[in-house]
Amino acid sequence: MKVFKLAAVAATLVLGLGTLLLAQDKMHKMDKMSKKGPGILQPQMKVEGGSYAAPMGKLGTAGDVWSATTNGASVDGKPNKAMTSTVTGEILDFSCYMQIGKHGEKHRSCAQKCFTAGQPIGLLTEDGNMYMLMEEEHDPRRDGMTDFRKAAIEHTAHIMEVTGTVSKQAGFSALYVQGYTKK
Repeated sequence: MKVFKLAAVAATLVLGLGTLLLAQDKMHKMDKMSKKGPGILQPQMKVEGGSYAAPMGKLGTAGDVWSATTNGASVDGKPNKAMTSTVTGEILDFSCYMQIGKHGEKHRSCAQKCFTAGQPIGLLTEDGNMYMLMEEEHDPRRDGMTDFRKAAIEHTAHIMEVTGTVSKQAGFSALYVQGYTKK
């Protein structure tokens, strides 16, 4: 009877170890996939302005991770952890891309209308990851004293190099762009 119990315990341990190893392998593969990116939706919709290897231009300026107004507006003077980064991607209408996969030159005029109507601005990287783009300066953004949206409208469907503060929360990525406060 003891041999049977010992064999049952050993079999359970082997089965559990095998399950753990399979789960770790699956997590490793998922982690590699998330670093690779999901790919671009509707890749047949081409961008004519710039390429990922040679962006059409640059948007944003390098500065402190968070501006004085963001630090001042944050809870207890401690904004969320973030880092300054430069990301290359296509400026696109976040809502249309997420809903129906549209981007590129053929979708440019629609995206510009969406931006004018206040729809969110996105940046699509070569591997298919997306960032929501917005002005970094908290109070000027809130008070309508920034004009990044104009630059985004001008460069809709162009591949641009964008510098700003990257914040990632719960699988969502945002790139806060500095340098567009109205004077």
